[in-house]
Amino acid sequence: MSQVKKQIEALIRAVPDFPKPGVVFRDITPLLADAGGFARCIDAMAEPWQGSGVQAVCGLESCGFIFGAALAQKLHAGFVPLRKPNKLPPPVIAVDYALEYGSDRLEARNDALKPGERVLLVDDVLATGGTLAAGRVLIDKLGGVLVGAGVVIELAALHGRSRWDGDVPLQALLKY
Repeated sequence: MSQVKKQIEALIRAVPDFPKPGVVFRDITPLLADAGGFARCIDAMAEPWQGSGVQAVCGLESCGFIFGAALAQKLHAGFVPLRKPNKLPPPVIAVDYALEYGSDRLEARNDALKPGERVLLVDDVLATGGTLAAGRVLIDKLGGVLVGAGVVIELAALHGRSRWDGDVPLQALLKY
């Protein structure tokens, strides 16, 4: 692991038994609160996408907004929030997706992307992969061309990467 990744990992707090017994929650708030650490994190997340022609960064609600907006700035791209239901005024395009116990929905303005616009999808954590997969479908429905996806943390034991098409790169800064 690189020195930069070690510095970033040192700013992520492990919280055992949250939100329920047996779960180790990875708290990113100390990383966000550390200006230098957050800047190093954004630089490291942006590095694989430099020169890839990213025109828009789509951030998944809600922590994907934080990292996505900062990455959009770094990559000189626009930012598009992919929201939970009823957060955006109509008209919107929506994607429903299954959760372990139920379902959810992602929405974006119907004109959020130009046809053929090159897009990077961003979130804080890849867990089971449902939200990231739904974001990918929504980007397609909006007419975007997905260049790849990036997350700060991948929880490998939850096998979320298995829901991702290997033809499109998925970069995880840290894996647990």
